[in-house]
Amino acid sequence: MHPHNSTLNDIARYLSSEDIWLDLRVADKRELFEAIGRYLEREHGLSPDLVVTALSRRERAASTGVGEGVAIPHARLNGLERILVGYARLASPIAFDAADGKPVSHVLVLLVPGPATDEHLKILAGATHLFSDGRFRERLEACAGGDAVVSLFSTWNEGGRRTAKWTG
Repeated sequence: MHPHNSTLNDIARYLSSEDIWLDLRVADKRELFEAIGRYLEREHGLSPDLVVTALSRRERAASTGVGEGVAIPHARLNGLERILVGYARLASPIAFDAADGKPVSHVLVLLVPGPATDEHLKILAGATHLFSDGRFRERLEACAGGDAVVSLFSTWNEGGRRTAKWTG
């Protein structure tokens, strides 16, 4: 198995269909982070202010827009019990100060316990690699629901094809 494949399976292991937001309507980063904060309060009992502050602080340090219409905002949260991953496909792209200047429509959110292990660095590297694949982004655009998104993350391989079965 290619080393990135295990990392992609790690993303899928932390991503549940409930933490996927398709056609999310936000005007800018602030609205995006606030929507994520409200959702994580409702579903995971996290403080929305803490989430928004942590994501905004990290974003001020350097943009998490990785290019090709993708952003991977991430932050450490004290008191978080496990890694949380969420995916948002935005209804309309928003400015994100990405290096390539392109607006963002795919957002993978990664929240990790603080202090965290290096596992989140592997997930970040794997996610950056995965989203650099135009075929993956095209398939992601075509996903109609959260289960389809999780399945795509679970079964994508380096050849740009879905594997027969994920056994993560």
